Amino acid sequence: MSASTPLTTAESVAERGYRRKALFAAAIGYGLDGFDLLVLSFALSGIIATFGLSDVRAGSLSTITLFGAVLGGIVFGALADRFGRVRVLTWTVLVFAVFTGLSALAQGYWDLAAYRFIAGIGIGGEFGIGMALAAEAVRADQRARATSWVGVGFQLGVFAAAVVSAPVIAAWGWRGLFVIGLFPAVFAFVVRRGVEEPEKFVRSQVDEGGQTEAKAHESFAAKLGALVRDRTTLKVTVALTILTSVQNFGYFGIITWLPNYLSEQMGLGVTKGSLWTAVTVVGMLAGILVFGQIADRLGRRPAFWIFQVGAIVSILVYSQLSDPSALLAGGFFMGAFANGMIGGHGALLAEMYPTEVRATAQNVIFNVGRAIGGLAPVVIALLAGSLGFGFALALLPAIYVLQFLAMFLLPERRGAELT
Repeated sequence: MSASTPLTTAESVAERGYRRKALFAAAIGYGLDGFDLLVLSFALSGIIATFGLSDVRAGSLSTITLFGAVLGGIVFGALADRFGRVRVLTWTVLVFAVFTGLSALAQGYWDLAAYRFIAGIGIGGEFGIGMALAAEAVRADQRARATSWVGVGFQLGVFAAAVVSAPVIAAWGWRGLFVIGLFPAVFAFVVRRGVEEPEKFVRSQVDEGGQTEAKAHESFAAKLGALVRDRTTLKVTVALTILTSVQNFGYFGIITWLPNYLSEQMGLGVTKGSLWTAVTVVGMLAGILVFGQIADRLGRRPAFWIFQVGAIVSILVYSQLSDPSALLAGGFFMGAFANGMIGGHGALLAEMYPTEVRATAQNVIFNVGRAIGGLAPVVIALLAGSLGFGFALALLPAIYVLQFLAMFLLPERRGAELT
């Protein structure tokens, strides 16, 4: 054994330890995001009853939250490229935790909408910062699996919300759900312990002489301009915006109204409706993990195309189901295909932009897509009001055709080192 072996082994252990901590921080942060968003879905029935809102107006609360996420995504993304992924992640968690808690004190639609908008600002930073942190912390051949684990974190947050919502509502009403949103604030103070900035980010901040790079402190406008700096980059940015818009529209169109649809229109009640929704979320978890494996082994394009076709078929089938057992099984597969791609977006976005604008690109593009996708709760409510939720759901597969075509505009960068 050479004298260098112990040092090499120690470095390897240290690197693996850092990767685990970085992925944990990113996944937990995004998980709190998922918990917060689904809590609103389960609270909608109580909010409607308390404030006398229409379904469309109640659905707009989700849309308002996601519009706040666009602003937060832009601002916090640029800050993360300037000050660091881990530090800014802490700030985002604090913002959305505090204003989610304040939502429990709402006295009407307008102040609740204001709280949700500001909470959305905090939520907007979670995806891009977490995905950038994960992508930069792991080896190139593990990137899609790493960002998929961050996506799993989101779904675990959603799953936790699905499990606790019914008993919390039964004990304390819908306001109790938002009180729980205060707990992420504790996480904000511990997330940075033992997690340093990724080496790739640190290197991007200095030049070969150890001086701070001017590009690391570019203006906000310059960072946004980098997303459309030439024809090739513009094409990539447009394609990724289409992908994230469709992903979010399909996800929020399903998850916002699924608990209400199952409990009321399908006659399952709140408890069974929560269980059936939880099974759909388990399907999402499984789909994300499978997607990461396929994307790292076969490539980004094949993985997206397989899941896009699966989403089209599974949503169409689910929209025609009425038997409770069939809805249970169908929900699993619909969740797997419709949301399995979420982790892949993190890897794909990371690979298309350089380190000095990576978090900005992740947050801006994903949250623009999330704002467009945020229209889904209102659109679904309008369609379901006159045509039924089943028919509205059956229309969703058409949007996945756009995703399928957009993949032709993106280069395949499986296994490529980040720039």
